[in-house]
Amino acid sequence: METVGRMNLGSPGFQVSKQGLGCMGMSAFYGPAKPESDMIELIHHAIDKAGVTFLDTSDVYGPFTNEILIGKALVGKQRDRVQLATKFGCRFEEEGGRVAIRGDPEYVRAACEASLEKLHRTDTKVPIEVTMMELKKLVDEGKIRYIGLSEASASTIRRAHVVHPITAVQLEWSLWSRDAEEDIIPTCRELGIGIVTYSPLGGFFSSGAKLVDNLADNDMRKKSISPLEYKDDLCLCHTLLCCKSHKMILWNLI
Repeated sequence: METVGRMNLGSPGFQVSKQGLGCMGMSAFYGPAKPESDMIELIHHAIDKAGVTFLDTSDVYGPFTNEILIGKALVGKQRDRVQLATKFGCRFEEEGGRVAIRGDPEYVRAACEASLEKLHRTDTKVPIEVTMMELKKLVDEGKIRYIGLSEASASTIRRAHVVHPITAVQLEWSLWSRDAEEDIIPTCRELGIGIVTYSPLGGFFSSGAKLVDNLADNDMRKKSISPLEYKDDLCLCHTLLCCKSHKMILWNLI
């Protein structure tokens, strides 16, 4: 089986597989959590057969269960073969089940150390520089290797990069979502920051495998689009069916 190959992510020389494996849907948001044994087998297949060694997770997926799942999958020699990216910033409050956004130094350290044991949003009340200073300390202590941002604005990326070089920025980018091309993509390229995209097939439209009516009620993709938008996008989807999914991914990698 042909593997996906390797590339440097950003300017620091962090080498990853050209394609990554987003693990969120294994544990949360895309319907019920999938069987653990099946997901571990999937992760091993991605690493061993396809050469996909760049895995993406977050403490909010589950919450926590996705990191635990990946930790189990990477027991033994597998851990040394992968590049693992996790995220923090969203904290579920016990009362009401609301999500609080945290970026203060105390939470930064606690979240990172908790993720290390189990193995994103910007807190507007805490300047990104304060969050970055604590992350820089964790790099200096050898607890994390590189720093990345998820769904950050161009100005936030610039301010964070001054404190410590940002290796990668994660964002939604596909033929269906191109807002990032205005200023975020140019900023990353100017600063030598790698770009990690999620939903390169537009969530599900470009794959042609699932339509909204077939999604589980607790699948967040079902709630993210109105019936009118769905009708319009579905018409566009039918128009673009001649553009195969692998071509859309290739467009995303250019």
